[in-house]
Amino acid sequence: MRLSTVRLAGRTTWGVIEGETFRDAGAVLADRYADLKAAVTSGLEGVAEAAGKAAAFPLSEIEWLPVIPNPDKILCVGLNYEMHRKETGRAEVENPTIFARYSNSQTGHLKPIIRPKVSTELDYEGELAVIIGKPGRYISRADALGHIAGFACYNDGSVRDYQRHTHQFTPGKNFPDTGAFGPWMMTPDELGPLDALRIQTRLNGEVVQDATFSQMIFDIARQIEYCSSFTRLEAGDVIASGTPGGVGAKRTPPLWMKPGDIVEVEIDRLGVLRNPITDEQG
Repeated sequence: MRLSTVRLAGRTTWGVIEGETFRDAGAVLADRYADLKAAVTSGLEGVAEAAGKAAAFPLSEIEWLPVIPNPDKILCVGLNYEMHRKETGRAEVENPTIFARYSNSQTGHLKPIIRPKVSTELDYEGELAVIIGKPGRYISRADALGHIAGFACYNDGSVRDYQRHTHQFTPGKNFPDTGAFGPWMMTPDELGPLDALRIQTRLNGEVVQDATFSQMIFDIARQIEYCSSFTRLEAGDVIASGTPGGVGAKRTPPLWMKPGDIVEVEIDRLGVLRNPITDEQG
C-alpha cells in the first residue's frame, strides 16, 4: 500500500493512494485511529478493507502533508555513503552518525522548501526515510526489518552555515519547512528488496546525486539496531537514512538552492518527491 497524510476540503485526513486517486481511509476509520501514526501503531489493521469502502478523490484535490506529521522523533543518519564521507573529509567511524530533526521542520510534497532569511546556503540531501511500525529497544539486526512499517522519499534540507556554527548539526537541520517528506509511504511488501534500488536528487532537472542503497556504509538494519540501543523506537518514528555524495556545499563553486528552483528526490519503485524553493517572508 501507499499511504499519505493530506488536507482535503479543509480538514486533515489520511488514506491510501491508488494510481491517481486518494481513498479517504481516515474518514472510515475515524473512530479507531486519530491519524496515520495511530494506524501505523496498530500495524495498519483494517486499513486495506477501509480503503475499499472509502470515498475516492483525484490527487489534484488534495494538499500533501508530511507523511507522518507528528512522529515522536526523527533520527537522521549523517555521512552514510562513502562518496559523501570522502567529499566532507570526515574520518571513518565504527558506528552511525546520528542527529535529530524536529517534526515542525517538515513540509510535504509539492509544498515549498523555504530558504530562511538569515542564510543563502540552503542545500539538498535526498534520502530514504524509514517509518517504524513496531516499537522496540535493543532490536537485533536480524529482527530489524520486521519493525518497519514503510519507506518514503525525504529531502533533509540543510542550512549549511548554521550547520557549521559548531560541531553539532542540529541548528542547520531544523529550520521550518526544510525537511520534505513524501508524497507517501510504501509498505515493505510492495517496495521489495532495497539494495538494488536507485536514489537520485535533481535540481532543476539536472541530476546532482545518484546512488544505490547498496552503497550505504551502515544498512537499514544496522541503523535500527544502533538507534534502538540508545532510545526506544516508537511506531511512527522516522529514520532518515543518509544522503549520497554530490551535495551542493562540496561543489566548486557551491551549488545552493534558491527561490524559483525545483528539487526532486526520486527512488526506484517508490516515487518522486518534488518541492519548489521560496524565500522566507516577513
